[in-house]
Amino acid sequence: MARPGRLLVVLVLAGILGQAAAAQDVPQGPAGGDFPVATADTPILTIDLESLFQESEFGKAVVSDYNAERRALANENRNIAEDLRAEELELTERRPDMAPEVFREEAAEFDEKARGIRDAQDAKEAAIEDSLASAQDEFVRVIQPILGEILTDRGASVIMHQQSVLLSLDRIDITEAAIARIDAQIGDGAAFRQD
Repeated sequence: MARPGRLLVVLVLAGILGQAAAAQDVPQGPAGGDFPVATADTPILTIDLESLFQESEFGKAVVSDYNAERRALANENRNIAEDLRAEELELTERRPDMAPEVFREEAAEFDEKARGIRDAQDAKEAAIEDSLASAQDEFVRVIQPILGEILTDRGASVIMHQQSVLLSLDRIDITEAAIARIDAQIGDGAAFRQD
């Protein structure tokens, strides 16, 4: 759902604000001191991007909206299918009393109508998927400075996706810390998400 590969590419291309870590010799906490500074004994940290998205308030809100839109579309599709079946049945029942050319014309019109409706519903589904992808992109954009803070706080140089790491120590995983900080700083991301 969260397409961790997509998130990884964006985060890697952004460099996880590596310059911020290089610019400071001594790790420092964020302004206000709300989060403890935990210096790592390694320049590498790991993160589970899928969990980061799905377990953050921002990600949960996005997924909730996505699921609601999918359910609404499924209900709409069921209602449309029932209406089309009824229309098709009515046309079939009238067939014996219709001239063949009239039936063929009405059947062709019905098929064209059904195709048009199907195309419109497919476009709605694609728009829902595009909305999810856009929200994921926005999530990555918004959290980059927050991950940069964590990188700097811990004196590390890089954050890697856990799925790209063969073996690591649990202490270099920052997923839970990142979720807590993201939730504290941006909540459900309503200010950043498009309606």
